[in-house]
Amino acid sequence: MSQPSKTNVIKLSEAAVSCRNCSMYGICTPPGADANTMALLEGAIKKRRVVSRGEHLFRAGDPFTSIYCVRSGSIKTYVNSDDGSEQVTGFHLPGELLGLAGICAEDMPGSGVALETSSVCEIPYERIDILNESLPGLKDELIRLLSQKVLHYQTLTMLLSRKSAEERLAALLLSLSTRFQRRGFSSTEFYLSMSRNDIGNYLGLAVETVSRMFTRFDADGLLTVQRKYVKLHDIERLKVMAGSPRIHLQMAQA
Repeated sequence: MSQPSKTNVIKLSEAAVSCRNCSMYGICTPPGADANTMALLEGAIKKRRVVSRGEHLFRAGDPFTSIYCVRSGSIKTYVNSDDGSEQVTGFHLPGELLGLAGICAEDMPGSGVALETSSVCEIPYERIDILNESLPGLKDELIRLLSQKVLHYQTLTMLLSRKSAEERLAALLLSLSTRFQRRGFSSTEFYLSMSRNDIGNYLGLAVETVSRMFTRFDADGLLTVQRKYVKLHDIERLKVMAGSPRIHLQMAQA
């Protein structure tokens, strides 16, 4: 496998997403908010909580207290089955929300762990009710974000039940490409903070299959990969391979 150019590759732990490119932008800077409201928001949002690689942001069973948005780095979410095995449920990049599943329960249903040194913005959920008095549309914005998450998981379920290994990996790569571009990063050249094992777990594939698919994609000229650095060469062919154009677009919702 050839070595990709890393000129434009930025590790997510080394670059923070701008607030304007963040999924919480509509919450943190709502249109029409006056100075007093903005002061309330500033006081409600706990910015820049740093989480080291391998450190948990929250664990399953923890009391639900806050929702989070990744500012830099990346966070993996997962649940444990009855036999103790881990099932990866998502990879959260800069500008993306996590912890929303706890809204409907008193305890967190899953865990979130940093894949690399990361920083997050935190909004204690109890303060949202207070803020909603000044910003009636605040919860509507949260509902919109929640609906995007529901769509994402519905699409993931369909992907895992119907698609081949190469279609699953193609859809994931397109999802990452769209999400990186949306947050102001390169859509064709990026660093994968998640392991091949995590990718396989997430996609319902053996780690050997994931490695074999990356090798095949490289040989076919779809991409160049060197360990965790990936450069996409033919996004249009990946779209064809992924199948329905809705698949990778819905996978990119966050």
